[in-house]
Amino acid sequence: MGSKQRTYTPEFREGAVRIVIETGRPIPEVAEELGVHSGTLHSWVSRWRRNGSASSDQPAEPAPGGRLREAERAELERRGGMDAAEKNKRIRELEMERDVLKRCMVLWVKSPSPGRWRKSGGPEAPRLAR
Repeated sequence: MGSKQRTYTPEFREGAVRIVIETGRPIPEVAEELGVHSGTLHSWVSRWRRNGSASSDQPAEPAPGGRLREAERAELERRGGMDAAEKNKRIRELEMERDVLKRCMVLWVKSPSPGRWRKSGGPEAPRLAR
């Protein structure tokens, strides 16, 4: 029997890695929920830790001389103008946004795809009783 190789989008890989990294849950548990082989998810997490990306085998290029890139510098300057209360408010907003996106990712992965219940060219599979 041959195995069918599945391809995953970079967004899916990044989302799966973020679930493992941010929640601290075991890779096999997350892999089972997402329908991915645990070895595959483990390699994505390892690649992310090594390169900063779950989709790329190329390490992220540091700025020359270890200096900040322009985008990083602009972000630091933007954040530097906030006081502690503003920073805490922003952190809470981002945490809520992150939690919503995590839940959406899990629901999206668990939802059945339209082609999962019937094969093209054949009769429709029997529907479940409601």
